[in-house]
Amino acid sequence: MKNFDLRWFDEAALTVVMAAKGYPGDYVRGSRIEGLDNAAKVEGVEIFHAGTLAKDATILANGGRVLNVCASGKSVTEAQRRAYEAVGRLKWPEGFCRRDIGWQAVERETEKQ
Repeated sequence: MKNFDLRWFDEAALTVVMAAKGYPGDYVRGSRIEGLDNAAKVEGVEIFHAGTLAKDATILANGGRVLNVCASGKSVTEAQRRAYEAVGRLKWPEGFCRRDIGWQAVERETEKQ
């Protein structure tokens, strides 16, 4: 492919990585991830699979960095809220994420108001 078009958006975007407990060290593969459809219903959210496996209509964790929960919004604050709302809808006790993603950008936005 020699030519392609890029699309730029004015909205802010933020990604929260969901990882298997134990990552980056030893972690267990094969834990069941539920609630993906419900999480994807949050406005502005797209979920990208990185370390998953589909088996018998079930999504299983199959790596250390498993999901990328991406959200957009009018501000970083809104994108962050949407991403963590989607994370909260996931049912994956064997997974975790950092809860401080975007904090510096949110702080800058708050200072400007």
